Amino acid sequence: MPKKSAFRITKEAVDALPADKDAVYWDRDVKGFGVRVKPGGQKSYLVQYRNREGRSRRLTLGQHGHITPKEAERLARAALGQVAGGADPVESGKQLKQELTVAALCAEYVEAVELGLRDPKRAVVFGKSGAPKKASTHQEDLYRINRHIIPHLGKRKVGAVTSADVRRFMDAVAQGRTATRAKDPATKKRGTVRTTGGSGVAARTVGLLGGIFSYAVDRGHLETNPCRGVKRPPDKRREVRLSAEQYALLGKALRASEVAGEVWQAVGVFRLIALTGCRLGEAQNLKWTEVDLPGQVLRLSDTKTGCSVRPIGSAVVALLNSLPREGDYVFPSPLDQNTPYGGLPGAWKRVLGRLNTDEEANLNGLTPHGLRHAYASTGGDLGLTEITISALLGHSSAGVTQRYIHFLDTALIAAANQVSREIEFMMA
Repeated sequence: MPKKSAFRITKEAVDALPADKDAVYWDRDVKGFGVRVKPGGQKSYLVQYRNREGRSRRLTLGQHGHITPKEAERLARAALGQVAGGADPVESGKQLKQELTVAALCAEYVEAVELGLRDPKRAVVFGKSGAPKKASTHQEDLYRINRHIIPHLGKRKVGAVTSADVRRFMDAVAQGRTATRAKDPATKKRGTVRTTGGSGVAARTVGLLGGIFSYAVDRGHLETNPCRGVKRPPDKRREVRLSAEQYALLGKALRASEVAGEVWQAVGVFRLIALTGCRLGEAQNLKWTEVDLPGQVLRLSDTKTGCSVRPIGSAVVALLNSLPREGDYVFPSPLDQNTPYGGLPGAWKRVLGRLNTDEEANLNGLTPHGLRHAYASTGGDLGLTEITISALLGHSSAGVTQRYIHFLDTALIAAANQVSREIEFMMA
C-alpha cells in the first residue's frame, strides 16, 4: 500500500482525496495520524505507532463522515498518549470487544437463578426474603429481560453502561418503546411484538436491572452498579376493586360452573383466592398439612416471601371443610393426587364464559390475581388499617406477619372473618 506525502488533515482535504487505489495519507502535524482511502471510496482515520516490543500497530479510529477530522485527531492524540504511557491501544480495543455484554450478563444471571431453583443449596441469587428466588418471580424476570432489557441494552458492554444510560432506559420502558422479534401469542407468527410500558413497569424493570448489575459486582464483572442512585418512579400497581354487582356475577359464574360439571378443584381455588386474597400459586399448591382449621390459619411453608402465616375467616373454614381429602394437596390433580391441579388458566376462561355477553363484559380484565387486590380493597372499604390488610395478605413489609408465627392475634382473625363474610355475602 503506497504512502503519500504528509498534508494537513481537514474535511475539505479529505473530501478531495482521490479514491483510485488503496493508499494512506499522513497528517503533517501529528505523527502517526492518517487517512486510509480504499478504491471503493471508503475513507477512514487511523493512527500508527510502535508498542513496547517495537511492533508496528495500526488502530482504526472511525470512518470519514461518521466522525470529523478534529474528533479523529483528538482520538489519535489520546491513543499516542496511551502509547507514551506504555499501553497498547490495539490490545486494549481487543479486550474491550471481549468484555461482557448486557445480554451475556443476563444469560449468566438467568443460569445462576435457575441453578438455585434446581438446588437451593447452590443458590447465589436471592429474593427480598433472603431465600432463593421463586420460580414464579423468575418467570416475570425472564419476561422483563427478554422484552425490555435485552432489546434496549443487550449489545452494550456491561462496563460502558452509565447511570445516564439507565435513566434513558427507564424512560424508554415507561413510554413503551420496546419492540422485539418474537412470536405474537395471538397470531403465533413471528414479527415485531410491542410491549406496553408505564411507570410501574419501568420501576420494576429497573429494579431487576439493578439486581442483575449487583450480581455482576458480586462476581467481579463490575466495580460499581450504574443503577445505584437512579430514582425510580413509585410502583403504582393497578388497583382492582369489585363492586357488589361484580362480586355477585363472580358468584353466579362459579355456581354455574359447578352445575356445568367444572372440576371442583378449579372452582375451589378461585373461591379460596376470593375469600382469602391468597396468591394463585399459594392457593394452587396448598397442602392439608398447612391448614389449621381450629386455629383459623394457613401456615404456608413456601411462598413468594418465604414462610407465611395467613389468618382465615369462618367462610374459608366452611369452604375447606366441604372439600374432599384426596391426597396431600387441597386441590389435587384429577390425574395424580400427589400433584396440584394445573389447569387453572383454561378453567378461569371457562368460568367467566358461563356468563352472558353483557355480564362477562362487566368482569372484563379480571384475573385470579385481581381477586387478591379486590380482597385488599374490600378490607380497606371495611375500615381496616393498612398494616392489618398487609398481615391478611402475607406481605413481608414491616415484618408484619412475623409477629404472628406462633400465636395469631385474635384481632387479625376477626378482620379475616369480616372481609371473607362480606365477600361471601356479595357473591351469594
